[in-house]
Amino acid sequence: MSTPNISNTTNHESLLVELQTEELPPKSLKRLSETFAQALSQHLVDKGLLSADSVITPLATPRRLAVHITAVAQAAADQAYTEKLMPVKVGLDENGQATPALLKKLAAKGLEHLDVGSLQTIDDGKQPYLVASGTAPGARLANTVDAALAAALQALPIPKVMRYQLADGQTSVSFVRPAHGLIILHGDKIVAGHTLGLTANRITLGHRFLATQPLSIASADRYVSQLATEGHVTASFTARRALIEASLLAKAAELGACLGQDPEVESLLDEVTSLVEAPAVYVGAFEPRFLEVPQECLILTMRLNQKYFPLFNPETGRLTHQFLIVSNMPIADPSAIITGNERVIRPRLADAEFFYLTDKRQPLIDRVSALDTIVYHNKLGTQRARIERFRQIVAWLAQALDTSGADADRAALLAKADLTTLMVGEFPELQGVMGSYYARADGESKAVINAIERQYQIRWHAPVTESDMAGTILFMAERAETLVGIWGIGLAPTGERDPFGLRRAALSLISAFEQLIAGGHLPLSMQTNLTLENLLAAARASFGDALNLLPDTVTDVAQFVRERYRNQLLGQHAREAIEAVFALDPPLHQIEARIQAAEAFMQTPEAPSLAAANKRIGNLLKKASDLPAALNPTALQEDAEKTLLKQIQSIAPIVDQFVGAGEYGQALSTLATLKAPVDRFFDEIMVMADDLEIRRQRLALLSNLHRLMNQVADISRLVA
Repeated sequence: MSTPNISNTTNHESLLVELQTEELPPKSLKRLSETFAQALSQHLVDKGLLSADSVITPLATPRRLAVHITAVAQAAADQAYTEKLMPVKVGLDENGQATPALLKKLAAKGLEHLDVGSLQTIDDGKQPYLVASGTAPGARLANTVDAALAAALQALPIPKVMRYQLADGQTSVSFVRPAHGLIILHGDKIVAGHTLGLTANRITLGHRFLATQPLSIASADRYVSQLATEGHVTASFTARRALIEASLLAKAAELGACLGQDPEVESLLDEVTSLVEAPAVYVGAFEPRFLEVPQECLILTMRLNQKYFPLFNPETGRLTHQFLIVSNMPIADPSAIITGNERVIRPRLADAEFFYLTDKRQPLIDRVSALDTIVYHNKLGTQRARIERFRQIVAWLAQALDTSGADADRAALLAKADLTTLMVGEFPELQGVMGSYYARADGESKAVINAIERQYQIRWHAPVTESDMAGTILFMAERAETLVGIWGIGLAPTGERDPFGLRRAALSLISAFEQLIAGGHLPLSMQTNLTLENLLAAARASFGDALNLLPDTVTDVAQFVRERYRNQLLGQHAREAIEAVFALDPPLHQIEARIQAAEAFMQTPEAPSLAAANKRIGNLLKKASDLPAALNPTALQEDAEKTLLKQIQSIAPIVDQFVGAGEYGQALSTLATLKAPVDRFFDEIMVMADDLEIRRQRLALLSNLHRLMNQVADISRLVA
């Protein structure tokens, strides 16, 4: 990347800064490297030491953070300066000599070399001021590099540092890992720099095993090539990652396999790039009999514990018995490396096999009672108590959706039983997945198996069908119980903190409503009991009175979920339409359809006029008091108000019918016929007439109009 700052000086050379450390955290290495390079280079930019053409290249291996920057000046251009100091009466005494206040100010500005005679006086219109002006020498790289290093280290995203003692046995410093060497080269010359008790030189270390002697780096521009040829190290994280990825894909293709499509492949690739300096890819294998174990267990242990890349059949997506090893030892005969890795993975796969076969001996239903010993939260009881709450919410949801709740109830009963298994004890990430395997082995119905498996997914991604209704019900029940329970004991999210994932639970619940709509189970015309508020109330009821949840829990959680939905929709629809719909607080399942209708209405020629009129009517009604219980049509005498009343009476049944049918676009387009009579009304009629009864009747007419216009959205919000 290039920088915007420009220096006029000569002696531009490449700069290399390298900090040698013990093994850095692999999952953080890429971010540490990028931050180190950005912060250090920005400090040099601020000092005017980089040119507009400077290219900044982050470099990182498991044992070093480095940055290479082209076109770095030895010294920045001199800079003219003008410093307004203080009023003359404060800075000079009666003899015209500098006061202690002026001397202190000059010292603070680094201008203590100036005398009174070299200062100027200006008048700012209020009083005379002392001003220092001149030319300041530009920053020198040699004097700046320590501060740049300090800024770079300070900026690193390190949540927890190590404190360690230096070789003198007395001094202690803090960093993410102990640092053992520092290189700072400007061109081919060492720049005297210091950090973490280290003094800069040109010595670095190559590969731990392939380069036994320290390397003397000739110049900044030769750093990468020397490390590669003499040190057997690929210094660039990006280049090393690309090399590993290409090798993995080529080797997989040779074997007629693939790496899989899940996101874990990319994150594992980043991690192994952070673990090796000279990558080489080898093929390992295990006994095919282990493929009888659920593949999720094998994949997880290979990726998580061993950093292997499992291989899959590209046609079926099924796991094969081969895997790829990213080694830090490129050698001609890797048989010992391959054999060693195969020897390491075999006991882990054997453990997974043992866990699986042992777990299957006890049906899930027999494990449910053991959930009495697993605490969910000390204020909310055990997992056994929790599944009983699930079952109550499930029963309510099944009734609201007019469907059988038998499968959903069975799934709720068994949902957390796999928490007692050996496999989930070893791999908590497999909750639900293993439950579904054990449920299948127990002969549970397909609906129950699918519901258990999908309970932990982040979103419900597809329109709900009858075959996955049980899963949807369990999914919604779990989210509702989590939101109400955790919020109710006072653990609502604050700022960025959301340890119980309530924001995620809210978005999950929204996704279930969306997919129920898509599947036709929540038609927009339906007068349904399944509203967000009713669901949360059912969840609250499942806790009973023994648990003293906060009194406003249901209201607060409903508002929280709606706010998440509003934020989600902001990226998809016009803000004005969103605010117009949310102002009416409609049922959750109708919100997006209403927004779409409001957006379409905004494009009609009548919309601006009607929206402005609606806003004016709202303001009038806010100030009104003592409106009649009902409009008296005979009290309206003017043609403009009679015409408006007639049009309201004509279209009101039509609009009501469209709204009731969920045809919100039709309802709003029908309002277009109101434009002419509404415009005429406001042109010809004085609403706030002196006659009190006439005023009351006209306000009553406008109240009827306001209700009619705002059944789909508050259209006054569609204009600024």
